[in-house]
Amino acid sequence: MKESSDPGRPPFPRSVGRRGWGGGACSRAGFWAALVLGTAPGAVAYVEGPVPDGGTLAGHVRFGGEPVRGEPIPVRKNVDVCGETKPSQALVVGAARGVRDTVVYLEGVERGKRPSDFDLDNAKCLFVPHVGAVMAGAKVRIKNADPVLHNTHGFHDRQTVFNIALPNKDQVVDVTQRIRKVGVIEVQCDAHTHMRAWIVVRDNPYVAVTDERGQFRITDIPPGRYRVVAWHAGWVVTGKDKDGRPVYDAPRVLTQEVTIPARGEATVGFELK
Repeated sequence: MKESSDPGRPPFPRSVGRRGWGGGACSRAGFWAALVLGTAPGAVAYVEGPVPDGGTLAGHVRFGGEPVRGEPIPVRKNVDVCGETKPSQALVVGAARGVRDTVVYLEGVERGKRPSDFDLDNAKCLFVPHVGAVMAGAKVRIKNADPVLHNTHGFHDRQTVFNIALPNKDQVVDVTQRIRKVGVIEVQCDAHTHMRAWIVVRDNPYVAVTDERGQFRITDIPPGRYRVVAWHAGWVVTGKDKDGRPVYDAPRVLTQEVTIPARGEATVGFELK
């Protein structure tokens, strides 16, 4: 296991010497549909299709040492709906020291299963989920389940990706066309400074977010050797921004190499500190 030299952002995809599918798969034009993504110049477009001999990657992310307990974050607007404070979600460590909200993804997968849609909800004055992951080009929607105005504002490298006003309960806005680049989107609510979320955008759909036990599972992976990456947002408070939001230290990025067997399962474990 090793830590990225640039922990402030997830590494961009690279090939790690995966095994070819064989059998003239590319000739079966009726089965494949190419998804052209906003990736780096020269990158290969992901191709969607069946994975008859797909394998599985399962594993866990655990915390080593004494976890930091974040202070509750004060609510400054719509207290009658939102309450006076919200718990910090920067680092959530559960049973057996499992870490929730770690994004785990595979690099270098060029063909495989269909990507899943992703919804980011404003619910009870929190973003749900707090951390999500999606493939660039997959359907992405922003929702509002609350009876108050939310303004959902996403940034990638400090540049606005989407800025959506949601004044009405049950309002839904599709932002699929705005999410085309691989990287990390930080999401804030311009109306409520206590709200924050993260969306990790990848160039393939082989990505998962750990559950409350720190566990994850990725299925239907073309057999071969890949680099697997675990990303977690920073959790140590280093200050406040101009609006009073907590500012955290750099994200943690850990990597391993893994071989996915045909119709089998590989396992990995990560430890955050």
